[in-house]
Amino acid sequence: MRLPWQKRKPFFTKEEQQQIVVAIRHAERLTSGEVRVFVESKCTYLDALDRATELFFKLQMDETEDRNGVLVYVAVKDKQLAIFGDRGIHQKVGSAWWEKEVEKMIQDIYRNNISAGICDIVSDIGKALQAYFPFDKGTDRNELPDEIVFGK
Repeated sequence: MRLPWQKRKPFFTKEEQQQIVVAIRHAERLTSGEVRVFVESKCTYLDALDRATELFFKLQMDETEDRNGVLVYVAVKDKQLAIFGDRGIHQKVGSAWWEKEVEKMIQDIYRNNISAGICDIVSDIGKALQAYFPFDKGTDRNELPDEIVFGK
């Protein structure tokens, strides 16, 4: 039990947080696509994909120019995760690709390797985005923040 005046233990060490942010920046370096990571303790929905969808729109990730934003959602204590890709990228990679990526990350979560799993999945997402939405230095800009978003 956590008493009200006690600080909650962070989900990741400072080094792990930095590694995730670096992975996001590296993934976005070669694409116009945008990747965000949202981490919270528990999923307030029965289905993690429903929660990821809600957060995707709440974070205004649907406002990217090419509709190529991707949200990686992780509920640490519940060991739930989901990936939600906007219309532009989803039409390119399809449902089977997302499902394969989720399965890969599930293995990392059950090995308590959550931060490494997030970095790996962000890297894979970056490669997919690069294939379909390559970087154009004349027109591309970072449309969304790269920092991890932490929920409760």
